[in-house]
Amino acid sequence: MQAAVVHVHGEAPAHGERPDPVPAEGESIVRVTAAPVVPLDLLCASGTSYFGAPAVPYVPGVQGVGVVEESAVVALGTKVFFATSAGMAPGDGSFAERCAVPDEDLVVLDTPVPDAAVAAIGLSGVAAWMVLTWRAQLQPGERVLVLGGGGAVGQAAIGTARVLGASRVVAVCRSEEARGRALAAGADEVVTVAAEDFAKQLTEATGGAVDVVVDPVFGELASAAARLLAPGGRLVNLGGASGDEATFSSAILRSRSASILGYTNNAITSDQRRDALTAVLRHAAAGEITVAHETVPLPGITAAWARQSKGDTTGRLVLTL
Repeated sequence: MQAAVVHVHGEAPAHGERPDPVPAEGESIVRVTAAPVVPLDLLCASGTSYFGAPAVPYVPGVQGVGVVEESAVVALGTKVFFATSAGMAPGDGSFAERCAVPDEDLVVLDTPVPDAAVAAIGLSGVAAWMVLTWRAQLQPGERVLVLGGGGAVGQAAIGTARVLGASRVVAVCRSEEARGRALAAGADEVVTVAAEDFAKQLTEATGGAVDVVVDPVFGELASAAARLLAPGGRLVNLGGASGDEATFSSAILRSRSASILGYTNNAITSDQRRDALTAVLRHAAAGEITVAHETVPLPGITAAWARQSKGDTTGRLVLTL
């Protein structure tokens, strides 16, 4: 079968051939139609992640969309979303024509949302939904600040906050292009980091207080956002795109009974993942949750990988097969 294959840690995968997968007990075979290129794919392939260096060669791709070709639990021809542990555990991922997937990691899809759009939303949408509903327990009328608002998680979080009844959603972005994506996702206002008076603009945009911060970046932006937490406010971190450390004021946290929380998709159950994705796609079908994306055919994987590593994208890159 055709596939994208990592041969050397730290180097982009190359388009080539890979043996067709053989399902083990409790696995199904999915014919892949779309698979997003996400930061976790690059991290795992680098060989430097906390999961350890994966054995090479292997096919990356931690999530995808496709049609079931062989299964003991799902009818053949059923459209599914699926997650994989490619790069985190032995085995190949979704950047191939076919993929062997544990039955528990299949999510049956019943949605008019196109496959590429489902792939773009994918686990980013799951993370946004679970951060706001499960970790932050967002209440109608609360105010939300989304850091990294132009990224996939950020866009999904903006839309999710809106459908959950947030009274105001402010986003922080690093570029004008990202600002446009955040506004298209439904942000009331967007503050660009590059602004000379960033701190002032952020305070004015939020009114000086927010109830929930969705933080996929950490670093200095998380430090600044934490100072805006209202009494009972919650900052939920789910990534470290801007650094692994942040500084928080003990006085602010204590005086406002504010909380700093962590989140990872690896901590939720398959049932939670299914329910979250189903909910997100229901709102995506109504145009309420969107993630900007562009499609790239599988043979273009090497160039797409390089673009993702440089941040040279106009949205989520989705491989189509």
